[in-house]
Amino acid sequence: MNDLINELQLKIERLENEISFKNGLISILSHDSKEMFGNFLWLIEALEDKTINEEDFFNLLPQVKSDAKKNLQTIQDSTAWLKTQYGDFKIKPVKMLVIDLFHHFEEKYAAQLKEKNIKFYFKGDPNAFLTTDRLLIEYVLDRILNNAVKYSFSGQDIYLQEATEGDQIILSVIDCGTGMAEKYVSAIFSYDNPVFQGTSGEKGVGLSLKIVKNFVSLMHGNIEIISAENKGTTVSLFLRKLIE
Repeated sequence: MNDLINELQLKIERLENEISFKNGLISILSHDSKEMFGNFLWLIEALEDKTINEEDFFNLLPQVKSDAKKNLQTIQDSTAWLKTQYGDFKIKPVKMLVIDLFHHFEEKYAAQLKEKNIKFYFKGDPNAFLTTDRLLIEYVLDRILNNAVKYSFSGQDIYLQEATEGDQIILSVIDCGTGMAEKYVSAIFSYDNPVFQGTSGEKGVGLSLKIVKNFVSLMHGNIEIISAENKGTTVSLFLRKLIE
């Protein structure tokens, strides 16, 4: 009887988390879209009504571009999440070397790393592997690395670190950037946490890490964030080396 009650409680908790996640996602999409298109419409109408001159109009375009990039990222994040929701989504395990994942992101982020003069290094066993869903693990590492680059200052290093403990593999993205206070770390996956600005003025979306946590759960893993203000952040994924 107790086992049945515990199972029901876990199902209820999982459903509540899913509902909270979906409601938060809808709220972010609605708010960000209204804000961006509202500002853009106001700008166009102001120019048409001649309540703003052309010089001021063009001066505001970089802000409009920044908002558009932020909203595009929100849509891309939402699309990635939607792929796991329609139909009968199942994990598709693929065996992959961790060092190959490192080289994939080293190439993908080459321009951004060069622009901010950031070095990206691998720590761990070059022969280490894991077997999991490629779409999920690449999305998760991509969003974590994106934040590491965003919140790192010029000349700082970022690491992808691998450690193996029994049948578990721990992948950590380590940066020495701005970090955050402990009170923010505990609320990072909620929908009322503050959105921070990157070291080059990049805007945070506020959605990516919530989807990251959802995807890590789909891979039957856990995520841990350790951060300190002005000392950097370490985001660690605890995954089984093999998912069947």
